[in-house]
Amino acid sequence: MHSVPKPRPLLKKLVTLALLLCALLLHSEAACSVHPLKLSATHCQDFIDKTWHAVGSSWRNSECLDCTCSQCCHAYGTPVNLPEGCVKEFDKINCKYNVFKEDDPNQSCPYYGAVGK
Repeated sequence: MHSVPKPRPLLKKLVTLALLLCALLLHSEAACSVHPLKLSATHCQDFIDKTWHAVGSSWRNSECLDCTCSQCCHAYGTPVNLPEGCVKEFDKINCKYNVFKEDDPNQSCPYYGAVGK
């Protein structure tokens, strides 16, 4: 009778980590929009700023979207599960959320989760 070899502890940990990372990717909420492009197009127009861009280029528009001619995606993640007493505020100039104490905007709060980007 042959004995089945036991999985190595490191291998089990790596497989578990890989499965966890796959689950996180499936639950990410990257906010992107797709824009159809004619095959013969050499330029496209940003749907927010109305600026023109060469096919193959990329840019960030005034609504903090990272764009190409075929899609635009949010350039930021949205913090979730904030600590009690903390709030988030979007900084449109730097395209990011600031998280700080509700009663003291000068004191930042740590957070460990975000959706998007």
